[in-house]
Amino acid sequence: MKTIVAAVDFSDSTSVVIDAAVEIASAFGAHLHVIHVLEPEPAYTAYGFTPDEFPAMHVFQEEARKRAGKRLEELAAPISGATVKLIEGSPLQGVLDYVKAAKADLVLLGTHGHGMVASLLLGSVAEGMVRKAVVKTMVVPVPEKK
Repeated sequence: MKTIVAAVDFSDSTSVVIDAAVEIASAFGAHLHVIHVLEPEPAYTAYGFTPDEFPAMHVFQEEARKRAGKRLEELAAPISGATVKLIEGSPLQGVLDYVKAAKADLVLLGTHGHGMVASLLLGSVAEGMVRKAVVKTMVVPVPEKK
């Protein structure tokens, strides 16, 4: 095992995923990639609007991009030699594409423990990764808060 990808979403699962990824990468002497996928700016062209009609959306997206990049760098700073990548696009497809491009041997993601109804309605990147896995995929559960 040479390359491990930890996909984080800045939720409660992030620190658990990072800790597990660091532990596994250390045990195997693998290179660790820490990634986050930023949802793309909404497009309203289907409704006859142009992006220039919503300048606040551009400002919001740019601020989200800056904050996500900063948070990602902060998370990876204590990890010696980690590759850090902020991706824009669909979270599931972004992770799948990155894992392929990085030739990863393992990808780690967190789970939030949503109920079955929430998972059916909202979907889940972790569930999608398991269904469409192109490499070994580890879903790291978040411990319940007491």
